[in-house]
Amino acid sequence: MDRVRAVLALGGVPYADLPDGVQQVRLKLLERAADGREAPRDVSAWAAVVASNLAMDWHRARRRQERLGERLAVLWREATDEDGAEARALSLAVAQGLGALPAAQRQVVVLRFYADLPVRAIAGELGVPEGTVKSRLHTAVRLLRARLHEGEVV
Repeated sequence: MDRVRAVLALGGVPYADLPDGVQQVRLKLLERAADGREAPRDVSAWAAVVASNLAMDWHRARRRQERLGERLAVLWREATDEDGAEARALSLAVAQGLGALPAAQRQVVVLRFYADLPVRAIAGELGVPEGTVKSRLHTAVRLLRARLHEGEVV
């Protein structure tokens, strides 16, 4: 798995994410075996290709997150230009609330409400069950609502 780790690192995946990448490659091999397909002739080469694909996926996801951040910034600028101080206060409170959420909850909120993806697409994108996405959304919205009421923003 050193080769996999090297391919991921050369592909630009951060050091902290390398163990997750190695684990994903192992899972792909197990899925292949579970589907009844035979093992690749050269497992090491196959794993390197899978690791390369994972590195590309990581970059795509990062670019998607950057585009979402840019979209959020544009929306915030538009809101501050049109609605004045009240909209700025609400936008700031929501941004602070999002920042306080755990990463998994923040991710589903952004994908659902800012990228306008349906629950099924979010589940597919993140590789988690739809029920997990719904649960994270419910918890995140509840926390955000409580935070906005607590700060007397709404």
